[in-house]
Amino acid sequence: MVPSGMQVFFALVATAVALMQTCDAQVCGRPPLGNRIVGGTEARDGSWPWQVDIQLGASGHVCGGSLISRDWVLSAAHCFPKPSDVSSYRLYMGRYQLNGYNQFEISSSVSRVVVPDGYSTPQEGRDVALVQLRTPVSWTDRIQPVCLPDSDLQFYSGTLCYVTGWGDVQEGVPLSGIGTLREVEVPIIDQASCNNMYSLQSSNSDRVDILSDMICAGYKEGGKDSCQGDSGGPLVCLVGNGTWIQAGIVSFGLGCAQQNRPGVYAKVSSFAGLIRSTVPDAQLMGQAHICGAEGLLVLSLSLGVVLLGTL
Repeated sequence: MVPSGMQVFFALVATAVALMQTCDAQVCGRPPLGNRIVGGTEARDGSWPWQVDIQLGASGHVCGGSLISRDWVLSAAHCFPKPSDVSSYRLYMGRYQLNGYNQFEISSSVSRVVVPDGYSTPQEGRDVALVQLRTPVSWTDRIQPVCLPDSDLQFYSGTLCYVTGWGDVQEGVPLSGIGTLREVEVPIIDQASCNNMYSLQSSNSDRVDILSDMICAGYKEGGKDSCQGDSGGPLVCLVGNGTWIQAGIVSFGLGCAQQNRPGVYAKVSSFAGLIRSTVPDAQLMGQAHICGAEGLLVLSLSLGVVLLGTL
């Protein structure tokens, strides 16, 4: 017996729903509590649930990071000058106030740190670290993973993104009081323009070359930027389906929020291969987009079948 067009329609709709439910079961980059630094403002509690506070013994807060799976955090290699010695590090997830009470936070020591072969200094690139938690987290409204870009994903110049952290509020001025997480909106700057900015009024001693595994964000006039203490933290951009994707990792800059000195970030998409091989359950940008496209494609085919059946 040949199924009718309507039967095929309902079967395909069920397939589409199943596909979308499968995608939703692996949520990343979507803060359950909604969304709404230098030149920035205080973030809402729970608005950046992948934000991680990296503390080092008596030094306290040294860097930021982002949660990419239940037991892995993405940060900067320069935050771990001795990656084989991680005994003094402690990472905090679900934290909102650096110096206040955080009802929903959890913490873990570090099992190991993976950095790319050949890393030397942030200015020479490869400034990325994968940090394995000794105790995996459980997902809550305030503890969620961020989505990551696949190797072919581009973030175009002018795209507005957010950088978050507990770093200095201006150069040499640390975050005071209870230390609420801060956010600042900055536009992506293309590699050529960023190189041109850094070449202005530069001597040979402070010459900076923006490499292919780096991405810049900020304003030509300065005023808004990441700063000391934000290192290793995420630069995230909102894509059309309402998902936050991490474009960069706070790496370095000359000063904080200075004119023609935008922030320089490690370009996450350049390290997609390393991330995929080290953290198989990290969610990459391409997979997230395919999910929505598959559902729409199946629904479109369903409607086509019904229309053909009526002819």
